[in-house]
Amino acid sequence: MRRIVGAVFAVLALVASIAAIYGYLKVVTLDVERVTDDVHVIYGLGGNVGVLRTKLGAVIVDTMSFRLQGRQIRERAERLAGPTQAIVNTHYHLDHTHGNPAFASGMRVLSTQRTRAYLGALDASYWMGDASGTLPNETFEQDYELRLEDKTVRLLHPGRGHTDGDLVAYFVEDRVVHMGDLFFNRRYPNIDLEAGGSVREWVASIDRVLELDFDTVIPGHGPVTDREGLRAFRHFMQQLAAIGEEVARTGRTLEETLARARLDADAGYQVIAIPFVMRLDREFVIRRTWEEATGRFERVVLR
Repeated sequence: MRRIVGAVFAVLALVASIAAIYGYLKVVTLDVERVTDDVHVIYGLGGNVGVLRTKLGAVIVDTMSFRLQGRQIRERAERLAGPTQAIVNTHYHLDHTHGNPAFASGMRVLSTQRTRAYLGALDASYWMGDASGTLPNETFEQDYELRLEDKTVRLLHPGRGHTDGDLVAYFVEDRVVHMGDLFFNRRYPNIDLEAGGSVREWVASIDRVLELDFDTVIPGHGPVTDREGLRAFRHFMQQLAAIGEEVARTGRTLEETLARARLDADAGYQVIAIPFVMRLDREFVIRRTWEEATGRFERVVLR
């Protein structure tokens, strides 16, 4: 009997070791794609990272999920673009901000005022101690211009969508827009109603971005695309918004909405899932749409 128990524990230990190694490799594996001569995107476990090269050094948009990734991002960015001059956080979620503490305390970190407030209200425990030195220290409400000699980065809050504090980073000279999680390219998006997100208003926010003069789009998740790729996501969000309008008009239950929803713009969309934590799929986005239309959620109150 003892031998059997010992063998079982040995197998469990082996499985746990394999899982730990796999998880570590997922965290440390980063891929770099050139977008223009001066813009690169870094893919990994978390939101896409944009790197802009200027004459003074690098501007980095988002920093992924872990401090270990942040160190790697910093090293890659320095090789690509020189010393980091500024970090931009597109919104407060940990898969876009938790790499910040790998950078120097007091580093120039920019975000909207709402994003800074959510970090303090919903993620305060992470930002204690030395991590507090890489919280956003330059914030704005609607727009902000970052100028580093030869490059201009316009930071814009186009409106509600993923949250009510998201910004997009527009690399003017390179004609590239980093959308953060206002754009999931061919993936089901997260809709953070509790932090002011809105299916109903998301399309209008995308429309404001489409007014900009750009060629290339870096999404928060998924591959780099172009203006047409963003328009395709807009169509998907428009269909979701129509589902919400119908719920508000008819009073349909969640079960009825899931069964009758007219949604075909998601053909080929990929699910984003973390076992036992979250699953972004067709049911999720329809449920969130129904919850907004019926008011069945509790919004965070910022003080």
